[in-house]
Amino acid sequence: MELQWALLVLGFFLLSTESHGCGVGYIKKNTNCTDEDECETPSLCGENSQCVNTHGSYYCTCNEGFLSIPPNFTASTAGECVDINECFDKTPACPSDLVCVNTIGSYNCTNCPKGFIRDPKLNSSCKDVDECVSSVCEVHSRCTNTPGSFSCICSPGFDKHENTCTDIDECKDPDVCGTNADCKNLPGSFICECHTGYSNYSNNQSKCTDIDECKDPDVCGTNADCKNHIGSFICECHKGYSNYGNNQSKCTEMNCDEFKIESDMQGKLKDILTLLRDSCESLRDTGVGRQTGEQLLEILITSTDYLLSDGNIADSETLSQFLDAVENSMHLIGPQLKAPVTRMETHNTFAEVAVRRGQAPPSGCVTLSTDSALFNTSWETVVGKSYPGFGFVALVSYKDMESSSDQFHTISRERSDDRERNITYQLNSKVVTAVVSNPETKQLSEPVTLIFTHEQERAESEGVGYSCVYWNEAEGAWSGRGCEEAWSNSTHTACSCSHLSSFAVLMALYPIQESFELVLITRVGLVLSLLCLFLCILTFRFCRSIQGTRNSIHLHLSVCLFIADLVFLCGISSTHDQVGCAIVAGLLHFFFLSAFCWMLLEGVQLYRMVVLVFHTTLKHLYMYAAGYGVPLAIVIISAISYPRGYGTDRHCWLSLEFMWSFFAPVCIIVVLNSLFFIITVWKLAEKFSSLNPDLSKLRNIRGFTVTAVAQLCVLGGMWVFGCFLFQEEGTQVVLYLFTILNSLQGALIFIMHCLLSKQVREEYCKLISRICSDKEKKYSDFSTNQSSNSQRPLRSDQSTAESKI
Repeated sequence: MELQWALLVLGFFLLSTESHGCGVGYIKKNTNCTDEDECETPSLCGENSQCVNTHGSYYCTCNEGFLSIPPNFTASTAGECVDINECFDKTPACPSDLVCVNTIGSYNCTNCPKGFIRDPKLNSSCKDVDECVSSVCEVHSRCTNTPGSFSCICSPGFDKHENTCTDIDECKDPDVCGTNADCKNLPGSFICECHTGYSNYSNNQSKCTDIDECKDPDVCGTNADCKNHIGSFICECHKGYSNYGNNQSKCTEMNCDEFKIESDMQGKLKDILTLLRDSCESLRDTGVGRQTGEQLLEILITSTDYLLSDGNIADSETLSQFLDAVENSMHLIGPQLKAPVTRMETHNTFAEVAVRRGQAPPSGCVTLSTDSALFNTSWETVVGKSYPGFGFVALVSYKDMESSSDQFHTISRERSDDRERNITYQLNSKVVTAVVSNPETKQLSEPVTLIFTHEQERAESEGVGYSCVYWNEAEGAWSGRGCEEAWSNSTHTACSCSHLSSFAVLMALYPIQESFELVLITRVGLVLSLLCLFLCILTFRFCRSIQGTRNSIHLHLSVCLFIADLVFLCGISSTHDQVGCAIVAGLLHFFFLSAFCWMLLEGVQLYRMVVLVFHTTLKHLYMYAAGYGVPLAIVIISAISYPRGYGTDRHCWLSLEFMWSFFAPVCIIVVLNSLFFIITVWKLAEKFSSLNPDLSKLRNIRGFTVTAVAQLCVLGGMWVFGCFLFQEEGTQVVLYLFTILNSLQGALIFIMHCLLSKQVREEYCKLISRICSDKEKKYSDFSTNQSSNSQRPLRSDQSTAESKI
């Protein structure tokens, strides 16, 4: 190859020499041959190349980054410069963490490989990208970073299936938790839930082993022996104790005397108690009853239904025995029931019982319901402070249970304001018995709620009221103590009670209007009393023959009773105006007290006339202070201390709880007056028995004393009957006596102090004779002077008559 190139160059040289006279690559300059610079010819070698001149020739070389093909070519040899791809060179053109990119005549190391990023601190290097910083893997898998990439590994408890991590069900292995636990699969894990009596001691993924419960000395208490079994234990009760078949509960003492049989009990009730007593004794002796709890409940409900339908428990004593037997029976039956809730219904009886068992006391609310009532309480109230390992609550409802009228006397005594209004009661709900396992139910820590359905749908109003009551066995009647009405409407009444027993809702029927006979007696009697008192006032004021201290006392007594009766007649029923009603009650309070105070002054006056000095008198200032000042002070103090006591819903008189402000002073006055009259009568008897008695004066004083005592008996006795109005016995009779005496008190005073007084009768006769004589004189004057002027004599006669009056 090199020989051929040499021969080619030599041939070109000879050809040139011949043509110029000089050799090839030379030119003749003057006479000398000089080298020709072929590189002065532009673009002789082409692009990406350089021309290199030589003596007599030239050659072309490629720039850096280009490869000469062929090497050192000339224009005649048709060579070229080809770009060199530095990225394919065996020697790396770029560092390993950079990407080589070829360019024309060169290369660049600018781009980082996938999974890398250029480090801003070093322009010529790339750093790895941590793809695990972002959520590049699915749920239940873990991300692992690698140089330039990452990998996703499933979390423990998961297995990869079709690029997805799925949960591994460890519970498919039957031996993973063993036979003493239930395996529960969880996402990525599992737990072993131990059976009762076994434990894995907080290691939820380990097998469970038996718990020796008898290591706890309190698990069975002191009345039983604990025996451990694989996965369980039993409490063997001592003799006389029982856990009612709940072998893992504490034992309580059996008191079978609760099923005491009385000689006067109904035959069916005796049979029930005999059966329950036998079952109780069997539990106490052997720990196993003769019948199951469900069987005993069915027998009890069936027998109860028979007793109610037979109608033999209407009297109080039988009703007490019946309700007590049911309550004691539920204490025996409830713990033996197996189901959490047991319901049983017959024609006349409905029962629901809830039972809870366990080592820990139950908590939360519990609600029982029958066809007529709903009972709500908490399990804390049901089990109480001592929890034997079980608790129960029962609600029994009775249909068609009647109550006689004598069974309402307790509630009547408790609600004395109702007694004043002559209220009658009747049952307006079915009777229910609420029983819990807690032995302390006389005063519960929190009240229980019972909602009753009314037998008669009547809204509470002025004429109807509802009372929450329980059966008081000690008194054999319904009582409201410890039970309050929470709310009431036409169909239901809610009761809140602080103890447990048998409950019901009583409907109180209020008399809306007084009877027509009482209203008639009151109005006619008061009108007559006002007329008589008015005559008494005129008599005591203008009758000169009886003027004196005692007459002044009678005058003010009549004035007080006149004003009191007038206010009573006009304003006693003005309850629509609260302020006006209170004023009426205050006026009645004041004037009735004043009347009694003036009666006391009469007794004092008689005492002074007989015992101290004869014909002694009381100063008017002292009498006014005692007759009006003392009652006024009592009324003012009473009004300040308890202003709500004046006026009630039905009458403008004192409220029942405030009645002491009237009866207390009245009782004191009656007692003092009685003492004065006793001493007066005693002294009169001594004077009559003396040697030289002044018979006329003594007889007058004796007459005064008799009328004063009679007056005290009439007015004082009237308010004694008023006190008996609040007793149940003989209410109607006492009411009529009080009304008659109250209405006719003015007439009685007029009879005793005016018509029965000889001096007053004489004055009345004189007055009547004068009036009659004046009429006769006027008639004769008129007949004899018929033709003359009659006006002047008529005026003269009138003035004469007025002066005589």
